[in-house]
Amino acid sequence: MAVTLRPATPADIPAITEIYAESVLNGVASYELEPPSRGDMNARMVAINAGGYPYLAAFEADALLGYAYASAFRTRPAYRWLVENSVYIAPQARGRGVGKLLLHQLLEDCEMRGFRQMVAVIGGASPASIALHASCGFAEAGRLTGTGFKHGRWLDTVFMQRALGKGNAADPLPLAL
Repeated sequence: MAVTLRPATPADIPAITEIYAESVLNGVASYELEPPSRGDMNARMVAINAGGYPYLAAFEADALLGYAYASAFRTRPAYRWLVENSVYIAPQARGRGVGKLLLHQLLEDCEMRGFRQMVAVIGGASPASIALHASCGFAEAGRLTGTGFKHGRWLDTVFMQRALGKGNAADPLPLAL
């Protein structure tokens, strides 16, 4: 079956919450220690959508395989052309290219909205996430060592960055939010 992408909706929150909870409990991508509730995840989606950022879902038939969204990297006004991405994939869908499909679409959607840079903040310096981002044109921009303590060990955080559109080669236009 083919994987299809579409904007995520509130109806996707139960599956999104389940995917994220698995990542929180078993992975290092998120530095949260307790999975947020459906209500918390819904509030996060509402805030992302209200900010004019894309929030995508990947499906195969009726099964949610993963999701991705962009959000503000920082809230101070001069950062408004810089977005941070988040990509989470259900365990059974990992290694199938779903993350790459989502990230490519997220890059396109953010560029169309006028954003100029995207950054990935990769918790646990996850080799799979680093490889995903590198395959989509991101370059390592820095590493912070020992930034999180989870699953009984210290974790590093890797920053990766990719220009969108003209990047910083020209002044930005007003954002199309």
